[in-house]
Amino acid sequence: MAATPRITRVFGAINIGSFRISAMIAGLSETGEMIVLGSGHRAAQGIKRGYVTDMAAATYAVRDALERAERIANTSVSSVWIGCSGAGLSSRIAEVEIEIGGRRIEEEDIERLLAAGRETIQPDGRMVLHAQPAHYTLDGAHGVANPKGLHAERLGVDIHVMMADGAPIRNIKEAVQNAHLQVEGVVGSPVSAGYACLSHEERELGVALVEFGGEVTNVSVYAGGMLLGLTAIPMGSADITDAVASAFGIRRFQAERLKCVAGSAIASPADHREMIPVSGPGEEGSTPLARHADDKNRIPRAELISVITGQLDRLMKEVGKALKDMGFSGPRGHQVVLTGGGAELAGIADYAQNALGKPVRIGRPPALRGLPEAHSVPGFATLAGLVLYAAAAPVDIRSIGPKHQATSRYTGFGLVDRVFGALKEYF
Repeated sequence: MAATPRITRVFGAINIGSFRISAMIAGLSETGEMIVLGSGHRAAQGIKRGYVTDMAAATYAVRDALERAERIANTSVSSVWIGCSGAGLSSRIAEVEIEIGGRRIEEEDIERLLAAGRETIQPDGRMVLHAQPAHYTLDGAHGVANPKGLHAERLGVDIHVMMADGAPIRNIKEAVQNAHLQVEGVVGSPVSAGYACLSHEERELGVALVEFGGEVTNVSVYAGGMLLGLTAIPMGSADITDAVASAFGIRRFQAERLKCVAGSAIASPADHREMIPVSGPGEEGSTPLARHADDKNRIPRAELISVITGQLDRLMKEVGKALKDMGFSGPRGHQVVLTGGGAELAGIADYAQNALGKPVRIGRPPALRGLPEAHSVPGFATLAGLVLYAAAAPVDIRSIGPKHQATSRYTGFGLVDRVFGALKEYF
């Protein structure tokens, strides 16, 4: 076995989901490779649809998930990046421009522009999670990654701003701090899932990312290299489990097992003949007969799939509506990437492709060295994306010092919500 290269930096990440809380410790090697040192997860407690509902239970679950990762990594971390999917996430693009006057752009000009950008962010009583320069414009021309050394009359920047409701984010941070951890930052899960699942080219050309979580489904749209719009749908794979439990009058753990083991998003003609046991090994006789079950407590697979697809119909209608409202249509709005724990359901990509009328692929975490097979599935994509985000260390304009007073004339006072303009331009 090849020796592991020397690790120069270590990152801790905790993804706070409604279904499970997962943790990862990863190291950046001296060659720039991201290596997973340890990862762990446990059932979520004290979290409902991305909001903390029981502080002590949430803190315990966070500590437990991280300790599992620390044991495998054989190292401990004192600070972590947090991923969150609820808390009223929303996304906007702010546009700022300063005069250059035709001369060559220097580093100071870029700093002056970003300082001006910082002044434009008015969160309207909400909390800004990140405010990052997505790309620069020279005299209105888009897509400049680094303008330094180029000549222009006007230099502009599009700033991607992710916001959330303040109180729920403070609760999430407190749950982590109570577990004796410092919070490096809170990252909206559409951003970290995007780091894990989307290629640079997809983000440039235009792609929709559907993160199908336990209790929240986030639909986000990327184009021109940045996240342009975001819609959170308060439905997830746990709603399918609940529907199965109600339809057959069984316990939730039994419904979850049925969904995972025998469930599918696509029906087949043989399903009517296939009878599937409701009770697991050793449970026979200890639980009452399910509704529609035979004397051996087995149900027709066709009925299970009918309940699952009934719920998926509702969810995909909402996803389709969200994509339409965000302008993700026309010739360029075609690729959809489906990730999150719900994306592990058999046949879901084909189902979503038929429902949305667009090509759908399943988004998994990248093949990081040390990532165990159990965590190489869509349900852990956001967690892997968190450590990739931390290592990429994107510039946040709020950390640009106040040494530059924004004296130049620039457009974009207040937060300019130009999502629709941008979407019209890209799609």
